[in-house]
Amino acid sequence: MAERLCYLIGAGYDPYENLALEELLVRRIPRDTVILYLWQNQKTVVIGRNQNAWKECRIAALEADGGKLARRLSGGGAVFHDLGNLNFTFLANRPDYDVDRQLAVILRAVESFGLRAEKSGRNDVTAAGRKFSGNAFYRTAHGCYHHGTLLIDVDLAHLSDYLSVSVEKLAAKGVDSVRSRVVNLHSLERRITVETMRDALLRAFGEVYGGIPQKIRPAQFDPDEWAGLKEKYTSWQWRLGQPLPFTCSFGKRFGWGNIELRLAVQNGQVAGCEVFSDAMDADLIDSIPRMLEGAACSTDALCAALTGDAPELCDIRSLIRAQQL
Repeated sequence: MAERLCYLIGAGYDPYENLALEELLVRRIPRDTVILYLWQNQKTVVIGRNQNAWKECRIAALEADGGKLARRLSGGGAVFHDLGNLNFTFLANRPDYDVDRQLAVILRAVESFGLRAEKSGRNDVTAAGRKFSGNAFYRTAHGCYHHGTLLIDVDLAHLSDYLSVSVEKLAAKGVDSVRSRVVNLHSLERRITVETMRDALLRAFGEVYGGIPQKIRPAQFDPDEWAGLKEKYTSWQWRLGQPLPFTCSFGKRFGWGNIELRLAVQNGQVAGCEVFSDAMDADLIDSIPRMLEGAACSTDALCAALTGDAPELCDIRSLIRAQQL
């Protein structure tokens, strides 16, 4: 049971600095402590760890308008941030990590303004039937985080300008555009601003956990470690990576998310593999290239190499069988 509650307010709007601080926090969580980190990015598209940046974001348009592309550690899909968006991250060691309790903080904060909010689907939170928050998750050997967006007063036009959402994903949600699927909380309740929601979240955090959150400051952390992590998040290799020349490519959307496999084949064997996905289980997606590389490029050999009974792997095996390799 967590004995200490802490909160941290991000000091700037740079996505690489903010994501670096988030990773630094998950590495350095004190025992018996839950941290709520509240932060904002200016004109940024943040993609999930396993996503193909070129497919998810209109990068040239974003950068021409002075925006930035960032990649986070967690799985899930691409999101747009501006200063009408408030981001939250709950950080805790495994014994104190409780997604339901963390979500209760979000729901209570929104409901304190008289709105009814509820969890929907695999990682969304909705009000009035429309999404105002997407959530994603990350675990290390000891620490975990649960983070997400809160659409307060975002410029929704930029969602269509910069995000390339697949037709299959929109169809799965029963909508014809990304803008029709989401809602700003300020449009539902005028009292909700970034500042009032920040205060409501801190109150709800204390109420749900039964304590008084204590403020911590970024200056308390090792500046060299923070700078090193920022360099990683800023780097071209982390954000975009080097595309792999591939021999065949195939993909499909399933209930748990979309997936695209690219195989580079030499002498009948998989010499390289890239996997792009917005699946929430980023670690599972990361394991697929290791399983497939070196396998013979045949249906039976590839399916046999994908060991495990996770639903995602079962679906990927069925996808491979459909290719008749």
